[in-house]
Amino acid sequence: MQLTINGKPRNFDAQQFSVAHLVQLLELTGKRLAIELNGEIVPRSQFEHMVLKDNDKLEIVGAVGGG
Repeated sequence: MQLTINGKPRNFDAQQFSVAHLVQLLELTGKRLAIELNGEIVPRSQFEHMVLKDNDKLEIVGAVGGG
């Protein structure tokens, strides 16, 4: 499966999987994230249920603290 993540194509050895699984694959578990899938924000409560498909486009943004 090919996904475009933050404008860069990435290939994965699966036909489909959830947003939650992608977060694990990208080693982003536990981080504060905002994820947009094909132009729509995915609520964190839907990460497990939202299934990614070939050629989906994602934007993943992490929160940064500072002062």
